[in-house]
Amino acid sequence: MGDSDDNTPTPQMGHAEMHGLARRLRARADGVLLSDQPEQRTDLRHAADFIDILIHYRAELRRTADATEDESTEQHLRELLGGSQ
Repeated sequence: MGDSDDNTPTPQMGHAEMHGLARRLRARADGVLLSDQPEQRTDLRHAADFIDILIHYRAELRRTADATEDESTEQHLRELLGGSQ
């Protein structure tokens, strides 16, 4: 595990990659291989839903950062987004 004081930025998935992951998770959940594992299917669908929510929140944070006139707020929001976005 990494050190809790490690400030190394982690690579961020972009919108397209996140959307693709959510789509693949849903496809796996709906696939034949998991037809006898309803809990795992449900978990995959929930994971895909959470990714969609995260995509929405990131877009809202980006719009808010673009719209704010307060420099420190903008900087903080962009840091939440994983850097200068």
